[in-house]
Amino acid sequence: MIRASTCFPIPKQHDFSKFKATHKTFSPTIQSVQCNKGVLMTENQQVFKETLFQFEDYMVHKAKRVNEALDEAVPLRHPLKIHEAMRYSLLAGGKRVRPMLCIASCELVGGDESVALPVACAIEMIHTMSLIHDDLPCMDDDDYRRGKLTNHKAFGEETALLAGDALLFLAFEHVATRTAGVSPERVVRAVAEMSAAVGSEGLVAGQVLDVASEGQEVDLRELEYIHVHKTSKLLEAAVVCGAIMGGGETVDVERMHRLIVSSDVTKSSEELGKTAGKDLKTKKATYPRLMGIEKAREFADILVAEAKGELSHFDSSKAAPLHGLADYIAYRQN
Repeated sequence: MIRASTCFPIPKQHDFSKFKATHKTFSPTIQSVQCNKGVLMTENQQVFKETLFQFEDYMVHKAKRVNEALDEAVPLRHPLKIHEAMRYSLLAGGKRVRPMLCIASCELVGGDESVALPVACAIEMIHTMSLIHDDLPCMDDDDYRRGKLTNHKAFGEETALLAGDALLFLAFEHVATRTAGVSPERVVRAVAEMSAAVGSEGLVAGQVLDVASEGQEVDLRELEYIHVHKTSKLLEAAVVCGAIMGGGETVDVERMHRLIVSSDVTKSSEELGKTAGKDLKTKKATYPRLMGIEKAREFADILVAEAKGELSHFDSSKAAPLHGLADYIAYRQN
């Protein structure tokens, strides 16, 4: 389907006619965030403590924790076929960016990973459901995902549809039954955020318009709406739910709502693990197609800068994972 995403809801409309080369360009190969003590504060900068944040190590460690939790959450049981199908897609790999965003935002506001892990896994279940359904013949009709046969190719359309449904329902059950050390009020708030992200004014809204736009002329405003709803709403839910579970104040949660990051703006379907040449064949609207590759990269730079501006309100050492994730989401090469 659409091959770009705008992480988190956009509080203001962007002027796509103006992309001046006055903003900072971020490196696409950032692997650590170096913070040197004694750096003077200037515009869009902070005074950092002396520390070295190893982003790749962080990703490996958190992905391992999330994968272990997901494996435990969906054991093989009767009926065997549906649980095999659920596990096939849920444990198929991926960087676990959404769970990491959830955990990182929880830790940002002073919470422990353990209180965020159930909702982090739930959001990954919802994301996996969306991928299974997106690949179905009635939707994107894709044969491959992350180098493997898509779920309906491996298990049949009926089982794939039900596997997606089961993962969606399990997500909410998982938050309700596995969360510990968090007030019921905060759990309910997190469930409400997740529900809104995936419903008719969230992911489903973007998906509906994405399907309707196939083969049609789409302008940048329509494209942005599709990306915000189809992809960004769930990314937003990840950081917001993490802040809620971590005990964040209202102002902290609102800042998570305002985070903006652009993802996959310049990426091909091959780089995203989809069938090669799919966008070209179906004439899908993409940012590079509508803007040109250079303007799409400038757009990514602008959105990353806006996201990092929101993070400037927090302790720099605790914000380092989200800084790294912002760069990774926007500029990842695979």
